[in-house]
Amino acid sequence: MVKFLLPLLCFTSLAFAEEAPASEKTPDVSKISEAFGHLIGKNLHSMGINFDIAKVKQGLEDSQAGKTAPMTEMEFVEAVTSIHETAFKETAAENLKKSEEFLAKNKDAPGIKILEKGRLQYRVEKEGKGPSIDKHSTPLIHYLGKFLDGTAFGSATEEERISFEEYDLIPGLEKTLLDMKEGEKRTVFVHPELGFGMHDHNIPPNSLLTLEIEVIKANAPAEKPMDSLTTSPPAKGNPEIAHPFEDQKALR
Repeated sequence: MVKFLLPLLCFTSLAFAEEAPASEKTPDVSKISEAFGHLIGKNLHSMGINFDIAKVKQGLEDSQAGKTAPMTEMEFVEAVTSIHETAFKETAAENLKKSEEFLAKNKDAPGIKILEKGRLQYRVEKEGKGPSIDKHSTPLIHYLGKFLDGTAFGSATEEERISFEEYDLIPGLEKTLLDMKEGEKRTVFVHPELGFGMHDHNIPPNSLLTLEIEVIKANAPAEKPMDSLTTSPPAKGNPEIAHPFEDQKALR
């Protein structure tokens, strides 16, 4: 990992060297060494593994002394990958259990209606009195997406246009919109199988989604596309329309 940091650090230091006044004294190597340790620490944390810091330190010292590493680089990559895969599967199983337990309990909550048994539930917050949405519509909506713990992952504070013909929406969103009228507002609870499932690595696997959706217009020939409600990159149109969970944007 240190090997991957070095080019960036070298480039950065060269850039600073070009800008720094010649009169500046040489930086303290001890502080640079400590700062480099912090960079390594941040990278270790970002890998999602509870590293033994004492062993990491030993590895650095042994490497400087020319000793042989306990694993080859390929063995290291395979081991880290295995740990990540195991953690991913455990998280997916735990989230799926939580999602199904929530939906089983939530179905009996006041005002809850079932669009698909055990998979798609909603509560009407405001009745719609306008025309209904159909497959050929391009509705304008406001939306807010949340996880089971209430954390927001995507939102549209302005009117956003949806096109069923141009973009692949997550099934839960598509089924919901095709059941709504202009002016209607719903809170929707989406099972992972009708959401992102385990296929979007920007979103925790098997996450239950809560979508707050308001239909502003059932059909509007607007040009502004949705930024976060597709399950895959569009075949045509704006290439940036995709998952909204990177940087907390997501409904595709």
